[in-house]
Parts: sequence; structure tokens; C-alpha cells
Amino acid sequence: MKKLPEHVDFIVVGSGVAGLRAAISLAKSGKVLVLAKQEITESATHYAQGGIAVALSDEDEISLHFQDTISAGDGIVNADAAHILVEEGPARIQELLDWGTQFDRKGTKLTFTREAAHSRDRILHAHGDSTGREIGRALYAKASTLKNISFCEFEFSSGLHSENGRVTGVNLISSEGELHLVRSRSLLLATGGAGNVYANTTNPAVATADGIAMAYHAGVEISDMEFVQFHPTALYLKNAPRFLLSEALRGEGGVLRNAELHRFMPKYHEMGELAPRDVVARAIAHELEVCQLKDPVVYLDLTHLKADHIRVRFPRIYETCLQHNVDITVDLIPIRPAAHYLMGGVRTDMHGRTSLPGLYAAGETACTGVHGANRLASNSLLEGLVFGARAGSAMQNDDASNDSGSSADMSSAAIHASPEANATNPETPLIEPLSIEALIQEIQLLMWNNVGIVRSRQGLTEALQKIQAMTARIPAPVSRRHAEAGNIHTAALLITRSALARLESRGAHYRTDYPAHDDAKFKKHSVITEKGVRFV
Repeated sequence: MKKLPEHVDFIVVGSGVAGLRAAISLAKSGKVLVLAKQEITESATHYAQGGIAVALSDEDEISLHFQDTISAGDGIVNADAAHILVEEGPARIQELLDWGTQFDRKGTKLTFTREAAHSRDRILHAHGDSTGREIGRALYAKASTLKNISFCEFEFSSGLHSENGRVTGVNLISSEGELHLVRSRSLLLATGGAGNVYANTTNPAVATADGIAMAYHAGVEISDMEFVQFHPTALYLKNAPRFLLSEALRGEGGVLRNAELHRFMPKYHEMGELAPRDVVARAIAHELEVCQLKDPVVYLDLTHLKADHIRVRFPRIYETCLQHNVDITVDLIPIRPAAHYLMGGVRTDMHGRTSLPGLYAAGETACTGVHGANRLASNSLLEGLVFGARAGSAMQNDDASNDSGSSADMSSAAIHASPEANATNPETPLIEPLSIEALIQEIQLLMWNNVGIVRSRQGLTEALQKIQAMTARIPAPVSRRHAEAGNIHTAALLITRSALARLESRGAHYRTDYPAHDDAKFKKHSVITEKGVRFV
């Protein structure tokens, strides 16, 4: 890792698949700084188990992958984005292979598996259930060979810096609390999602909506925030993390059983356990609701499958569960849904451009509309590759045609990703760490109970009122955790406002008071700014 520079040509905030792939493209055109708020390896990419979807097998077709993506998105997938995803995906995977990515094979042939809502076996995986970790390793190894790319760990991006209406840098808080400003010609947000807005999530602790909050407070358009995907199967044990249990477990034949040990998914959907994620998550939520137990769970059952195959196919899941005294080959696995993926984010075009010059976004931070209302399983890593590469190319091309150069006006203004409270209450007192954690937990629990898998006007209205009332308690972003509290609060506000505005149910957004689609009014994407929510 190199010393933090004062100026580079390009800044990439985030070191997951989208950020690393963009950096590799940018290295041809200038100095690139990749920033990570913890270790370079600590991102959602590192934890992605199931695999990466791509139409490369002899039995598959790009058109089928496109149709599955459209179907899963429940009516509002951006068809242009989906075409780009599935058509450019094979070339991006070939790059990974050329750069040494070790996908699982049977002999010399790549092995493909199936996950929910896919019509073909098209999921590539690595080391059984460590696909994201392997892709991240290969991308970092490739990026490390490029002399124009430098990496800085443990640097928290607290706000965007602008000059003459253009983003030209980022404000940073080091792990020691030191403040820095690094300037650049343009900047890419690839900070991942917002899982930690919720009390239960499969996301790593770094997923606190940082990029989305920074962009929103800079006046950038944010889209589709009401669509939060809840993964149906996360390990549910007291004093254990909500560890993700890959959809591939159900793809291999795992079944779901309720508290009475009855298999229940066939009564909810003809595809059973392989129904779209939103359907499975709601079915589980209903089974939990009707259960008479105080702390109900449902179970993922793999006991009818060959134990040796399960241990080899899912070594990481097997070992992790075993650490919590659950042997997945002989024990029923207690599970509940958990917040997993944000379909919405910073609104971009097909090249990662946002509504603010000089600012780009890719991966889970961004929203092209490619996932619609419900992401198709294993399309997320592919999205990071495809749109990360596109964003990197656009930043190069736009930079070449921008005659503003790299000059920096020292009197320019900084746009902070601080909560709305700090714009009007700059003297917000410093909050003690325990109070910050209590505040964050209060937001997370409120979002889980009121803005979760099943929603209603009453619950959403109550949540919005409480979130707005918390604004005065949000601290100034003088440390990483203070800033994260503000970002979690901002994302909670955006999700809740967007959910209240969408008076229908679609994909991952389900409202008991509006249980049906309303295509006439809402077969559109939501766009939220500080002025309010509109649909386009």
C-alpha cells in the first residue's frame, strides 16, 4: 500500500469487483487511486458465495439469460441494461479466465450449476462456495501489476469535493481520525450496498450506504431505493452472525421446512424452493408469522443429499456452520431471511455517469435498472464486472474530451455526505460511541420491523416520522462511525420515502395495503432527490 497522494487522475472509492474492474480500465489513462475503508479484501464481493451467472455453456443462450433477468425483475428491468449485461458478460468472464481466475471445472470443462429463477445451468463457481473471493483475488492480482494503480486501505470517504459544479475529489477520514482531501479529474463510487440499514443482514459491516449517501447530499439523483432484496436463507442462531446460506444449496436440491417440519414452498409457487427470492422470502415470513413458537424459525434441509457431495461443493458453508455446532449434512439448518442486496442506488446511464459531472457509480452502489424490482440470482458479480468496465472506459473517454485539465481551485467548495441535520445544525454535539451504536441499532430495528419484507402505509408512515425525528440526533461526520451513522440514517430515509411513494406491490417491494401491480402508474422507476420522489 502506498502513501496517500494529494492529487491523482482518477479516484475509485471501493475495492470490490466493480471498483477493481474499473481501475484496471482506467490504468491506461492516468494515475488511479483505489480507496478502501478497511482492508482491500473487505467487500461484499469477498463474501459472495453462489457464483456468477453467464451464458457460456453449450446448453445456454444469451437470449435465455436475458429473458430470465427480465422475468425476475417483475416488469421494470431496463431492457437496454439487461442486454448489455448478458451480451458483454461472456467477454468479461473470458478476461477473468485470462487473468487467472480459477473457476471450478470437471476435467477441462467449466462446471455450471442452477439457482432460483434461472432456466438453464449457467452459474460458474469457484472453490465450491467462494466465488466472490476468487474473483476479487484475481482482479486484485491483475490490478497490482499495473503501475498506475495505487491502493490505500483504512481510508473512509466522508464527502465529495466539487469545483464549479463538478466533482473533483473526496474528503477522507483515516483510521486514526486524520482528515485528508485527495483531488482528481473524476471519481467513481463503488462502495457497495446498504445491508446495515437493517437489523438482520448478510452484508459485511462495511455496507453502510456510504456512496449513496454522499451522492444524495451532493444533489445526485437516486433511484429504486424501495427495492431491497431479502435473501431467504441466512443462518439464524443466537450469538451467531446472519451467515448467508447460498441459494445454490437449494439449487442442489435443498428444501425448506416449517417449524412443524412440513415442506411448504410448493403451496406458494410452482417452482418451489427455486422460486424468485422475493417469493421465497415472503413465504418464509408468512410461515414465521403463523407459527405459535416464541422465537420461530424455518429450516433448510439437505439431509437427503449425499453428504460427501455437500462437503465438497460447499466447504466454506459446511465449516462455518460446523463452528456453530450445525452439521449441514445431518442437521436441519435454522434459517430466517436477512437484508441482502439493494436493487436501487445512484442513478446512472449505461456508462456509469450520474447526474453530476465528474461523478460515476458502478456495482451495487449504482442503479441502471438492470435488476428491476428483484435481482436474478448471481447477476450481481456480473453487473460489477460489466458496468465497472464500462464506467472505467467512460471516465477515460470523458476525461480526454474534458478541457478543464487537472487544475485545482483551492477556494472551491466541499460537498459533504453528512446528514441533513448538519446543514442546519453545524454544532451538533459529539456523540459518545455507545450512544452512536444505540442510535444505529434503533434505526436498524425500526427498518426491519416497518420497512422490511412486508410493508404497509401505517408501518411506513410511522417509520418515516421516527426517522425524520432522529435527524437532530445524527452527529457531525467527525469520525468514521459518526459518518456511518449519518449514511445509515440517510439510506433509511430514502428507502422509506420511496416505499411510501410506490402504491403497489412489485418484486421485493410488497405492501399489504396495495398487494397488486399498478402498471398504469408504477411500471416505472422511482427517482428521489431532496425535492421528493417522482416516477420515470
